[in-house]
Amino acid sequence: MVTAARPLSSNRSEGTRLVLLAAAERLFAERGMYAVSNRQISDAAGQGNNAAVCYHFGSRTDLLRAIEKKHREPIEALRDRMLGDIGHSAELRDWVACLVRPLTDHLDELGSASCYARFAAQAMADPTYRDVVTKDALSSPQLMQTVRGINRCLPDLPKRVRYERLVMARNLLMHTCAEHEGALAQHGPRARSPWPLAADGLVDAITGLWQAPVRAV
Repeated sequence: MVTAARPLSSNRSEGTRLVLLAAAERLFAERGMYAVSNRQISDAAGQGNNAAVCYHFGSRTDLLRAIEKKHREPIEALRDRMLGDIGHSAELRDWVACLVRPLTDHLDELGSASCYARFAAQAMADPTYRDVVTKDALSSPQLMQTVRGINRCLPDLPKRVRYERLVMARNLLMHTCAEHEGALAQHGPRARSPWPLAADGLVDAITGLWQAPVRAV
């Protein structure tokens, strides 16, 4: 009897963890990182135990990383397929597309329930969590391959400018997606263009950003 109960208990625990993750992601997306308590997350997840978040995730940073990991894995799988398709392309736009489209395709797959872009934008805007998110993102081999591909297309761009434009591109991508996602969630699909068209616009804009002239070094 005890042996049979263990898988059931394990499944129930994993189910609780997933419900808490979804509730935390939505609340963080709507209110920001500091405006949400563990008790509010537990209540939104239908958990009577106010210590549920600490029990399943530990610290607030661990919770943030768990949300990021849930999305990063499918995003990087999409990026990996795109990288295989473009091979050793010398076209900057191909590499920028590898930066943009894995995220926008993932958001498109999530549909109207998506709140990940808004969550990520909130995390990136918070000094406490920005470095955590950035460090975890840069651990992705696919993302680093994409950045190297962009750099190879711009051999004459000074190192300082490369870094600054990478930060600009990241912010443009995340905050534009967050705003687009929020409009779709609030007003429906007629409020904004579908994600594939939004991705086209972002690829155009970020490609132009990387190719902008440098007036001071």
